[in-house]
Amino acid sequence: MAQSKTRLDALAPVDGLQVKLTGGVLSVTLDRPDSLNSLTPEVLAGVADAFEAAAADPRVRVVRLGGNGRGFCSGAGIGKEETGDGHNPMDTLLHGNRAIQAIVAMPRPVVAVVHGPTAGIGVSLALACDLVLASTEAYFLLAFTKIGLMPDGGATALVAAAIGRARAMKMALLAERLPAADACEHGLIAAVYPSEELAEEATKVIDRLLTGPAVAYARTKSAINAATLGDLDATLHRETAGQYLLLDAPDLDEGIKAFQERRAPKFTDS
Repeated sequence: MAQSKTRLDALAPVDGLQVKLTGGVLSVTLDRPDSLNSLTPEVLAGVADAFEAAAADPRVRVVRLGGNGRGFCSGAGIGKEETGDGHNPMDTLLHGNRAIQAIVAMPRPVVAVVHGPTAGIGVSLALACDLVLASTEAYFLLAFTKIGLMPDGGATALVAAAIGRARAMKMALLAERLPAADACEHGLIAAVYPSEELAEEATKVIDRLLTGPAVAYARTKSAINAATLGDLDATLHRETAGQYLLLDAPDLDEGIKAFQERRAPKFTDS
């Protein structure tokens, strides 16, 4: 008898995102390499749809989140060439929140495979996963304050839960790159490998999870997330409220202009 189509099978294709189920592993791959996988509302909505569908699909035993090209994710696109004239940044924020919640709520293990730049909400996508495996060339960057914004996508909780308040403040306020080796030492990610070994090592981890106890994994994830991310929904609400005000402030225009002109911004605190 033919098997009925699941919600996962019925997902509509999304430009800039690849979703593929093979042998119990759902691969969700950001696929906008020309912009270092910068995120659009459509891609973030697609990520959320994929994880929500996978959560109810018994065929999925592990999810792999990755990015094509030279980097994992450069964050939300801010240029018109990426977002278009009709872009509303709040759409990106809200779809990003939904994607983060869907990743955290996924009952099966989720492995982020990270190489190259990982910035902005890309950091949140990675840290929402259960295990972050990175290459030696990867780095993590919360650059929001450089353009007059605040971290979002749950980053204020996800980063602090992993590395503590002091290091989270340093990442968020100074907007400095955190190399993968330091990220691993600080406890932000699970492991770091030479670039040429990352794919093979990630496959080993995923294969191990494939044969593990799915129910025990789900219970373990739920308990650890409740203990460390119990405030995530409230965090997303605070970030959204704060970002809403900052997105309408003159300092953002100056921050974006300075970024595009590759100069230091002159903020007026207005």
